[in-house]
Amino acid sequence: MPIRCLLTIAAWLGMAATFACPFCGVVGRSLAERRDTADMVAVGESAASAARDPDGLLVQRFTMAVVLRGAGDPAAGMLPARVPSAIEGTALLFGTRHDATVSWEAIAADEALIGHVAAAPAVEEPAASRLRWFASRLEHPNPAIAADAFTEFGLAPFAAVREAADALDPVRLAAWVREPNLDQSRRGFFGLALGIVADRTADAAVRRRCLDALHAAVVAPANDLRAGFDGILAGVLVAEGGAGLERLRSRGLFAADTRPGDARHALAALRFAWESLAERVPRQLVATATADLLVNPAVAADCAIDLARYGRWEDCDRVAMLWDSLGADDPLVRRAVAGYLAACPLTAARGHRDRLAATSPEQWRAALAAAAVPAR
Repeated sequence: MPIRCLLTIAAWLGMAATFACPFCGVVGRSLAERRDTADMVAVGESAASAARDPDGLLVQRFTMAVVLRGAGDPAAGMLPARVPSAIEGTALLFGTRHDATVSWEAIAADEALIGHVAAAPAVEEPAASRLRWFASRLEHPNPAIAADAFTEFGLAPFAAVREAADALDPVRLAAWVREPNLDQSRRGFFGLALGIVADRTADAAVRRRCLDALHAAVVAPANDLRAGFDGILAGVLVAEGGAGLERLRSRGLFAADTRPGDARHALAALRFAWESLAERVPRQLVATATADLLVNPAVAADCAIDLARYGRWEDCDRVAMLWDSLGADDPLVRRAVAGYLAACPLTAARGHRDRLAATSPEQWRAALAAAAVPAR
């Protein structure tokens, strides 16, 4: 395959080389990272109302009460700090030195959060060891502590999460997966974590409990906008490998009439399996399930791109058919078809390219240009 085509396919997918939980949504910096990269960390008290500075940033003044890290003077007067929103009362202050000045950021904090930040393991410690410390703080009664623990797991390598599985509570995970009032953005990770625990435990009863919770979540009635369903599907694949993939297939999750949202979740789980579960889920099965989703309008373009990245050329004819079927109404499908056919080394692909260049010359050139691959 031409290297330019490979680079284009990788750019389409936006796949990261290093793992951070793909089912956790957007997570920011952890509090331990902010603490350990700051030159100074202090506890302060709000001393004025928040206001916009000339750059439009929200800034508030604080008095420093206690220095937790670095050298600071509690008697230095009021410190201006950027804040995400106005803070009343106690705050944690993170200072970064710039030559002779220090820029400050502040977050609202109570005694529990201050203790959490002070005690959290250093970012230099082994990842799995750190996750074991944070595991008991997932869904902590203090929302800021719960969010920080979730952030730590969301940023961690998959191998580290697996290694720390012994610290995850399967009973709590099962409850969180089915809890309707839980922050739904976290549901995907909890489904994945259930699968990890099921895969790693030597206790048959624990494994059964995890699998029952995952299977129930897969078939539970829901609308097409359910958050975290991709993580639940990935949890099944982690726990049961190829057998889990066949279970999901039997549920119709890789069919042409799978609901758009569910189809996107299924494709996300397949991508995760390809990247991270090759030893549990044979890649041939992943590619076959991806090919089955080709005829689903919601994910057809993405499936064609994935199949090209996987080097799955046996579906050349099926991909080419999308040009006239789904591509007539969706330029993204035609772009994906053009990219796949341009990368495919088979004689059949050359025939499809020649046919499309003859019958739809303008559309073919536009699709190739959109896919950023050279015409032949």
